[in-house]
Amino acid sequence: MNAEQPKELFTVHGDVIIGPTGRPKHEFPEPEPLDSHGPARIIAMVNQKGGVGKTTSAINLAAALAEYGRKVLMVDFDPQGALSAGLGANPHDLETSVYNVLMEKDVEVTDALISTHVPGVDLLPANIDLSAAEVQLVTEVGREQVLERALRLVRNDYDVIIIDCQPSLGLLTVNALTAAHGVIIPLVAEFFALRAVALLKDTIEKVQDRINPDLEIDGVLVTMVDLRTTHAKEVVQRIVEAFGDKVFETVIKRSVKFPDATVAAEPITNYADKHDGAKAYRQVARELIGRGGAP
Repeated sequence: MNAEQPKELFTVHGDVIIGPTGRPKHEFPEPEPLDSHGPARIIAMVNQKGGVGKTTSAINLAAALAEYGRKVLMVDFDPQGALSAGLGANPHDLETSVYNVLMEKDVEVTDALISTHVPGVDLLPANIDLSAAEVQLVTEVGREQVLERALRLVRNDYDVIIIDCQPSLGLLTVNALTAAHGVIIPLVAEFFALRAVALLKDTIEKVQDRINPDLEIDGVLVTMVDLRTTHAKEVVQRIVEAFGDKVFETVIKRSVKFPDATVAAEPITNYADKHDGAKAYRQVARELIGRGGAP
């Protein structure tokens, strides 16, 4: 009886997952500029597990898309306001936020928008007030569609709207999934993070079945990869086996430059534009556009 042959692992070379063929499956060239803007494709960045690089990925993906001429609106949908702070806004000083847009009939999205210091990127900010919306929306008619209705006003002004969700699967996240056309799942290369995704997939499927049949998973983005460990390489293999072509071929490696850029309230594409992390997020943007996940 022959011994079982070891399974060939997927590995990471540079910033790209390499499969059994020994080379990347696709090349994603720099996208062509757009002749006009809108209507936007709405993308929810979702993972109920915290600490997976979700907000960092949202900021840097938006900045990279803007570099390729896309107009981007960032929606901070986390009461912690990390996205807002990461784009230079002070959540404590906000007079009007996404909470007011959701809960007050006389407040529209345009009343709360902030122009960021990143060209081509605007922000709908959030602060701790948003935590009250989770409770208040329970009694609203059409409570799952409140965000979707609010964003209709500005969809034609942008090419991409990215919603940075809080680390939970509550009513706010369901609102984001209802408003979205696609979902990006940032996933750390750790076994516990992989196990947690099953519940998220179940929630996405329920939203698809009951509220938003057009919702699709745009991709799983592997983040915080430390290729010095066998564990990380094994998890990359498991992720590709579990999600197949849904996994972005580009991965984001762990780097001290990311927290440095966060402290500076800059995307890494601005803070260290030649850094491997900046190059990786530009690859993610090209891949997203090449897959049809963005105009």
